[in-house]
Amino acid sequence: MTEALRWGILATGGIAHQFAGDLVKNGFMVQAVGSRSQASADAFAAEFGIPTAHPSYEALVADPEVDIVYVSTPHPFHAANAALALEAGKHVLVEKPITLNAAEARTLVALAESKNLLLLEAMWTRFLPHMGRIRELLAANALGDVHTLLADHTQDLPDDPEHRINSLPLGGGALLDLGIYPVSFASALFGAPEKILAAATFKDTGVDAQIASVFRYPGGQIATLHSASDTKGPNTASILGTAGRIDIDAVWYSPTSFRVYDSNNEVIESYDTPEFVGRGMHFQATEAERLVAAGLITSELLSTAESVQIMETLDEMRAQIGLVYPGE
Repeated sequence: MTEALRWGILATGGIAHQFAGDLVKNGFMVQAVGSRSQASADAFAAEFGIPTAHPSYEALVADPEVDIVYVSTPHPFHAANAALALEAGKHVLVEKPITLNAAEARTLVALAESKNLLLLEAMWTRFLPHMGRIRELLAANALGDVHTLLADHTQDLPDDPEHRINSLPLGGGALLDLGIYPVSFASALFGAPEKILAAATFKDTGVDAQIASVFRYPGGQIATLHSASDTKGPNTASILGTAGRIDIDAVWYSPTSFRVYDSNNEVIESYDTPEFVGRGMHFQATEAERLVAAGLITSELLSTAESVQIMETLDEMRAQIGLVYPGE
């Protein structure tokens, strides 16, 4: 870390537990947590040794001892909760997707820029060590001209209609929870697609159970992506180029290994993520702290402009499959 920031955790769900745990294990300063109830905040604070527990999100963002807020509420609340923190003068790391749709994302980015505050989407995969090495290989032209991405993110998640993943009002479904990972990966490789083809199947609650897509890019590249919340697949990814390919092992969007093959199918590099403490969610916090210390309000690894563009892609996919969330 280049400069220690005092973190506030907004909401106390499962992903907040994972993130806070990684922060604490890696020596970050977690100063406060805010929940919708004092009891929930107290329990979370006790679990992670956090000094201050607030009974509301408003109290958390008003805390003068907090410099940066991690927003981990369900998707439909990202925009409002992140805006709450920005209006209070706090930097923000907000869980992916950055908002529910592109219109919300554009509004949120404009607010962060007007306040000269950091806004970073917590797409933790971007900041993992193996993805850093892949960026180096691609920059060195190790694969020649990169033509193709193949990636899936598939899990067998609960079928309970009351579960968040199956709830339309909570922004559930495979696309925003799981599909955003391969979509964001494709964006990192190729930018914005010029053509999108998407197809999906649905659960009885109205959320998408699985979604497959093909993207074509101005340079002729193709990305073939698949996500599902009701079946578990290989969870691997491959990048194909004229001079070779990279095969990323399961689970490709978590800290993992990969191999680089030349055009003769010979392995020319094998990569294993170095050992570290925790799950790996702290790498995005390291990037956030680096940016704040440098006086920057967006990241070159995942800019706010790219986060908006990714939401535009997700919006088009939802339009093609007919997925609309309440209130849109």
